[in-house]
Amino acid sequence: MPIKSYLAHPFEGKKAELVKAISVIKQCEVIPAENRDVLVVVTETYSREEEDLLKEQLEAISSLKLLAMVSGFNTPQKH
Repeated sequence: MPIKSYLAHPFEGKKAELVKAISVIKQCEVIPAENRDVLVVVTETYSREEEDLLKEQLEAISSLKLLAMVSGFNTPQKH
């Protein structure tokens, strides 16, 4: 199960719009910084394919200027 964290940088004046856009994605949790125009985004998916689709979805958000992965790991699923 891929779990990754990103720093998301909005275009100027678009922080609230970016928070809203990411918040509606069920595989994401977004935490806005209080003193900067940056968001921490944590994603959790069930497969590499789902993670790839999610990353494409995030990168397509018009208010997103830059998405930088900070940490990522894959936890094995127990059957």
